[in-house]
Amino acid sequence: MGILSGNQSNEPMHYGEVFAVWSADLSAKALTACYQTMLNHAGDEDLRRLVEEAIQLGKKESQAYEQILKENGVGLAPTPPDRPQANIEDIPAGARFQDPEIAAAISRDIAAGMTMASQAASQCTREDIAAVFLQSHQQQAALGGQFLKLNKEKGWIVVPPLNRELVEA
Repeated sequence: MGILSGNQSNEPMHYGEVFAVWSADLSAKALTACYQTMLNHAGDEDLRRLVEEAIQLGKKESQAYEQILKENGVGLAPTPPDRPQANIEDIPAGARFQDPEIAAAISRDIAAGMTMASQAASQCTREDIAAVFLQSHQQQAALGGQFLKLNKEKGWIVVPPLNRELVEA
């Protein structure tokens, strides 16, 4: 049986797959820790709910990536410790992330994550690994849609300048 034939889970990962999975695992873990910190700064209840959802998605993605790495004998990315819960009132106002900043940062991260997942999936020769990236893309797209809706409802979205020629047409 040659490479790229038979049971795909028996196929070796190529360097690009290893790097993509390991990098995605590292990013998911780092962003989970970051979002745990941001959760301490978030005051808006709708935003808090979405930040918690982003944390859970990051943990779920990391578990999927770790499983692939373990099954293929690749070392795991380091896991930062969980961040402790803090009372928002204990954080000085000048040192606090504001709700619109949190929503914008996570929206940016989701956009970057979707791009990374699409690129990684397109480079995979193993369908099982590509499927993990495509599932991540789909889940991030759904969460990104929720953040877009929240940003619009709260008036937090920053719209770039409109093209006046198109508006007047």
